[in-house]
Amino acid sequence: MRGKATVLFAIFLIVPSILTFVRSSKAASNTSDYKLVTKITLGGEGGWDYFGVDPSTGHVFIPRGDHILVVDSSGKQLADVGKAHDTHAIAFAPELKSAYLSAEGSVDVLDLEKMQVVQRIDLSGKDPDAILYDASSKRIFTFNGGGTQDASVIDTGTGKIVGSIPLGGKPEFAQADGDGHIYVNVEDKSQLVAFDSNTLKMLHTWPLAPCKEPSGLAIDVEHKRLFAGCHNQMMAMVDYTDGKVVATVPIGKGVDANRFDPATGLAFASCGDGTITVAHEDSPDKLTVVQTITTQRGARTMALDPKNHNVYTVTADFGPPPPATPQNPHPWPKVISKTFTLLIFAQ
Repeated sequence: MRGKATVLFAIFLIVPSILTFVRSSKAASNTSDYKLVTKITLGGEGGWDYFGVDPSTGHVFIPRGDHILVVDSSGKQLADVGKAHDTHAIAFAPELKSAYLSAEGSVDVLDLEKMQVVQRIDLSGKDPDAILYDASSKRIFTFNGGGTQDASVIDTGTGKIVGSIPLGGKPEFAQADGDGHIYVNVEDKSQLVAFDSNTLKMLHTWPLAPCKEPSGLAIDVEHKRLFAGCHNQMMAMVDYTDGKVVATVPIGKGVDANRFDPATGLAFASCGDGTITVAHEDSPDKLTVVQTITTQRGARTMALDPKNHNVYTVTADFGPPPPATPQNPHPWPKVISKTFTLLIFAQ
């Protein structure tokens, strides 16, 4: 009986492991099928940077300088919100029915019901780029490059600036874990910084080697992992409890955005060379590339809707760059007017 019991006990232990492996393998094998389902020339003028999906409606909001273009999940234009100025990125606060946009020296507040810019919060002397809403503290954080290299903290209840956090270098993208901790890439130092969103106390500064010049950042809260897009053509998976890089995978050139889909375990890195790398989180310490999506040159940022799993990216056609100058030795190619294009990928 002891022998049979031992065998049965061993089977009891092994079968769940096998099932877990099968589920993991099935998930990985079924994730390499993203296809282009829609390509729409939206036209219009204005640059673009980070954009996002409103989690309440699934509508895609694309800041374009002095206006915000809004489309539905199929790419149909719903609105073109004016009275913005030099917007860079957007953060949604669904419970407040508001969105916040980083702009030139300020933050614009967008009423999502009225679809109007209703307030402008002055950030004189700042150059905000990425922006983040932290539901834990009910605060907005802007990440300011340029000369200040810090984060500005705004209380959403009063619309007032309540603090500033020196970051020690040029910040790029940031994520919140829902427990009062904010993580931000410091691009020029190849570091990850963590701070407390309530006390504004700096908690950690971690090196991200072998990742260099991190840009985009995504988060997997369940497994306490971050996914950093690095300009030396890799995506690094980082344990945000201790800052250790636990896995890396190769990606394309010119990464600027990362996303993570908790339902599928997929991490994405969008690159200006016209590719999106899709990697599956096989385990908290293993990342496997399962697909390279061909997009279009210049499609360096993206948005993900975790409800329908659609991936959105935008770009345009480009002409030759203007002549180089001492102040701008590597000018961007010139965008051809009215060629702004939305690409939608689905499984």
